[in-house]
Amino acid sequence: MDKPDFDPKVINNLKLLAEKYAADGQDLNVHLEGLLHTSYTKYWDYIHLDTLLSLQKPKTEHADEMIFIVYHQITELYFKMVLHELKQLKESEKVDADFFIKKVNRVNWYFGQLIESFDIISVGLEQDQFLKFRSALHPASGFQSVQYRLVEIASTDFINLVSPASKDKFEDEYATIEEMYEEIYWKKGAIDTHTGKKTLTLRLFEEKYTNLLIRMANEYKFKNLYSVYKRLPSDVQKDAQLIASMKKFDTLVNINWPLAHYKYAVRYLHKGPQDVASTGGTNWQKYLPPRFQKQIFFPSLYALEEIENWGKSWVETEVLNKRPAMS
Repeated sequence: MDKPDFDPKVINNLKLLAEKYAADGQDLNVHLEGLLHTSYTKYWDYIHLDTLLSLQKPKTEHADEMIFIVYHQITELYFKMVLHELKQLKESEKVDADFFIKKVNRVNWYFGQLIESFDIISVGLEQDQFLKFRSALHPASGFQSVQYRLVEIASTDFINLVSPASKDKFEDEYATIEEMYEEIYWKKGAIDTHTGKKTLTLRLFEEKYTNLLIRMANEYKFKNLYSVYKRLPSDVQKDAQLIASMKKFDTLVNINWPLAHYKYAVRYLHKGPQDVASTGGTNWQKYLPPRFQKQIFFPSLYALEEIENWGKSWVETEVLNKRPAMS
């Protein structure tokens, strides 16, 4: 029987595979034999489609609750992609300008898609259905998205996440993450509007995630996006395109994203003199608007006037429907 003629590319790939496995003390023949018994990769298996489609478990019979669940799951997957990009910056031993701006542009694109897609919630969800099924969700709240908190931690120095009213306490450069964590800004947004105490939403979140958040904050202490930027050569730091991308990320995460939620909350929860409370009892009226919090990832990139007017133009155009005067 004639021996089959192998394409030279096949022979070359076998040599490369032999070198790869030999470097790890592995027998190429064993792995090739295993390949003979391996099934073809199918799309539905690769993305675990059946499992993915089984993860939507509405708590009520209202049809739009399915949309509500799916959208929030999509949001968490986008957060996972953002964290994946920021983790690469954290773990890279040497970051050049091209690599840095590529990662920032990617996370900008992800957040841009999230904000554009928010109409699924703010427009596509029937208000009557939402106000009914939401009562079955207490005390769960989007406030409890730990991945969003991790995005913040991976983006900036931890002091920039401390509540503005408490930052003066940590002038000392030796302040610990644990100390600052007690004054982190988002805790102020989960205070019961009637009792002034921590909501159950916050207590449950802290119980599950405090250790993780503090551990990640310590890991990113000198490796967050802002820290990596400040280690770039001075001429690279001054690059106009890079600065524009950084400021866009800041704007998307700290202005456009929370204000998309604010616009939605005004649409669905503002009922005249008596506002409807959020599912977690959070004081969303004071927590969501950036003009109250002024969370800024990269403060050194802004002029004082920009900081003073943080989020103002978005509120005027998107919430108050005030358009700039025509010249």
